[in-house]
Amino acid sequence: MNFPDDLEYTASHEYLRWEDDVATVGITAFAVDQLGDIVFLSLPAVGATVSQGEAFGTVESVKAVEDIYAPVSGEVVAANTPLTDEPESLGSDPYAAWLLKIKVTGGDRTPVMTAAQYRAKVEGHA
Repeated sequence: MNFPDDLEYTASHEYLRWEDDVATVGITAFAVDQLGDIVFLSLPAVGATVSQGEAFGTVESVKAVEDIYAPVSGEVVAANTPLTDEPESLGSDPYAAWLLKIKVTGGDRTPVMTAAQYRAKVEGHA
């Protein structure tokens, strides 16, 4: 399973890619694999405020419905809304199929892991 080294990962299976004070957030390949066939995705609108550690959306598969958590607090400056019409496309490349871009407005970041740390966590299914 692929875990790009240039990303940071959370224990709740989101990834972050940083560009200045904007975090691109998505769900990891491990999360997609565990969910199976994804059939529904909900995301907040551009301009919405998200709070670190709180759910900002849901992803539904044939197996389960899971919340997606904000690893940072801030304003949604972009949402990958085409994914809401084609949620199954998350399965082809979850690292290209980002969910939100969040302009960070302060506060601490959710504790994150490197790719190696995240890989160790999911391979042990911790």
